[in-house]
Amino acid sequence: MSRLSPEADVAFISELADLLERKALAEITVKREYADNDSLEVRVVRLTMSASPQPAQAQVATTAEMPPPQPPVASAPQSSLPEDPSQHPGAVTSPMVGTAYLAPEPGAAPFVSLGAEVSEGQTLLIIEAMKTMNHIAAPRSGTVRRILIEDATPVEYGAPLMIIE
Repeated sequence: MSRLSPEADVAFISELADLLERKALAEITVKREYADNDSLEVRVVRLTMSASPQPAQAQVATTAEMPPPQPPVASAPQSSLPEDPSQHPGAVTSPMVGTAYLAPEPGAAPFVSLGAEVSEGQTLLIIEAMKTMNHIAAPRSGTVRRILIEDATPVEYGAPLMIIE
């Protein structure tokens, strides 16, 4: 297979950025192999603007030029909590990589809301991994002080999901 024209690469990257927006993905990485030692690797990442009411914008760059991923946007005001939510003693972190859902199904009420009292073992959210829905239970009883993710967002292993005090 011969390498496509630069215009085709630009169109391909533009389609990836459109796909990122349409599917509300955080990032997409694609590598195209053209011939021996000839390839195109593209990573498209959505940057969030927490202080701005404008929608998130997509940034396109090659892997070598990519900035580090942005942290999730908090859904509650930051009072006297530590800057890094993963360091908070009440942090509930993701036990796996997957897509986090705050409700049992689309349109349903969320499992918990900000300020809700939860009991140890109560379902906080679901993480879908490899087509399996994994219920994430509260590790302790307390009050939900912060929800650090949005519904249907990708999460990584160890990422902070909620703060329970």
